[in-house]
Amino acid sequence: MKLKILITIFFTILATFVYGESKKITIVHTNDLHSHLLGSSPNIDYTPFVTGDDNTKGGWARIATLIKNVKNSRGNQNVLVTDSGDFLMGSLFHTISREYALELRLLKQMGYDVVGLGNHEFDLFPKGLAQIINSGVERGGIPQLLLSNIIFDKNSEKDDTLENVYKKGLIKPYYVITKNNKKIGFFALLSKNAVDTAPFSKPLTFSDSIKTAKKMVSILKNKEKVDVVICISHGGVLKNKKLSEDEILAKKVSGIDIILGGHTHTVLEKPIKINNTYIVQAGKYGYNVGVMDLVIKDNQVSLDKYELVDINDTIESDLKIIKQINLYKSAVNMKFLKYYGYGFNTVIGKTNFDLIMEEDESNLGNLIADSMKWYGNKFFKTSKIDIAIESNGVIRDDILKGKTGKLAICDVFRSFSLGVGLDGNSLSYPLISFYLTGSDIKKGLEILTSIYPAKGKIFYLQYSGVKMKYNPNRMIFDRVTDVWIGDKVNGFKVLDVSSSNKKLYKIVANIYNATFFKLLGGYTHNILKITPKDVNGNPIEDLKKARIDADPSKDGIQEVKEWIGIAEYIKNFKDIDGDGLSDVPEKYRGKFGRVIVDKSYNPISLLKGGNYLTWIAFSIILSLLSLFFLISKFIYKKVK
Repeated sequence: MKLKILITIFFTILATFVYGESKKITIVHTNDLHSHLLGSSPNIDYTPFVTGDDNTKGGWARIATLIKNVKNSRGNQNVLVTDSGDFLMGSLFHTISREYALELRLLKQMGYDVVGLGNHEFDLFPKGLAQIINSGVERGGIPQLLLSNIIFDKNSEKDDTLENVYKKGLIKPYYVITKNNKKIGFFALLSKNAVDTAPFSKPLTFSDSIKTAKKMVSILKNKEKVDVVICISHGGVLKNKKLSEDEILAKKVSGIDIILGGHTHTVLEKPIKINNTYIVQAGKYGYNVGVMDLVIKDNQVSLDKYELVDINDTIESDLKIIKQINLYKSAVNMKFLKYYGYGFNTVIGKTNFDLIMEEDESNLGNLIADSMKWYGNKFFKTSKIDIAIESNGVIRDDILKGKTGKLAICDVFRSFSLGVGLDGNSLSYPLISFYLTGSDIKKGLEILTSIYPAKGKIFYLQYSGVKMKYNPNRMIFDRVTDVWIGDKVNGFKVLDVSSSNKKLYKIVANIYNATFFKLLGGYTHNILKITPKDVNGNPIEDLKKARIDADPSKDGIQEVKEWIGIAEYIKNFKDIDGDGLSDVPEKYRGKFGRVIVDKSYNPISLLKGGNYLTWIAFSIILSLLSLFFLISKFIYKKVK
């Protein structure tokens, strides 16, 4: 009897020692790598075999070295490596992803355990994503992919290839890994904002993030009995707390220990703690990597240490990874760039200053919008393009002068790298042309004044061929007060934006932005409804038919790619110093004043040219003031 008691006590003490003592695990996390395999910017400055001689940031070979160092210092059995989505789309490397799955294969080689799917993984359509995953499995293996709120359309065969991948377990709703005798449970979410910016994910749909998270937490805690619950969220953190989806998630769902964030490209130097949930995010493009040391004890998770590591030229590049990347660079030349007559490092021009994307009228935005108008006009013999419209959401990287000022095709492509052709095969968004009335143009400009402040930086617009003034104090959806059409060379003319002006103006945009313009009415209760039209003023039902055709003599549509237009526009500049390379003109060093902000509470400015919303609001305010005056007068008489 005494022996049994002693044995019971022994195993109780042993269990307490094994399971009750504190355990440490380390999470290395990235997000929004966007195929930025090389250090940038520019790529041509990156010297992977030498440290201390360039200012480039990022580079997957450097990240591989960091991962090795962390595993060596903490113990391989204690370290987990994760990515929170959008590992795809953003450089020339993604042009061969469907065949080579180079991003996923590299992540596996670098030591990643779990990778969530972001909205840009669907840019090549569900079929394209399935092709990447299958290629990666066939060519050597990939990390475990996660997405918990994906819904497949039972009545459609268009997403069957991705559904088959899901059924094989290559994408899972959740995943459990044991590290240091502790069970770590992962699930992954694609947030509402991310879903809204993934138009090519159809016919897939996605369940509500909050409801899905509650379900996943319940499964992981009650069924899988995990010690730690980690959400890989492609939702993000924003200054506007009403739109900050990871913070909302932490407030509404209990039981999540860590949220590894992505999507908003937010650099969090320190974790945000809400209730018992830590939220982290590491910016974009692998410029930073988060290293999170956690302590697990008595079913509680606490933060021991957090470091956001700057990935720069002080870190040696992993030799094996950089050699693999260089092989992929050769494949890009052979499989993609050869068709356009370029090489990865082909220099097409020079600049004496940086071209930067800003949440404002920017010199890079102006250059890209101008290139769209210039390049689009090359394919029209009669009617010329009046206005080009671009959004910050598809301008993906700055074009920096670096050490030499030389502009290589790899660096220019990164500035506008997203998209796929409507043929479902060719890469990069095509340009389309259509017609709008003056009234439609004003509605389109209201995206910047009213949609952008509410929805975030990706909706800031850049223009060419138009100039506008707006008052942010006016009624929402009616803040544009003045519009001029033209350019600096030929001058600007006032645009009649009244509904009585039926004149049509030719517009150029990429297919992504044009699709959003068409959907704008639905987002704004038809207040900003815009109807793209053909040359005769008839509505264009299928924007696919509005693509600019590079060669009408051939069968089908030969899509005009926006990134090629940017490169050709730069090559078109004059060679100022006689070195055989075109030079970006000095005029692009600053801004052109295409967007004028006129903050005013002057009644004339508030009401000038107002639409029905403004006048309804004015009538309500006037009525309330009149009512207040009458009540005040009545009270005054009574008191007197």
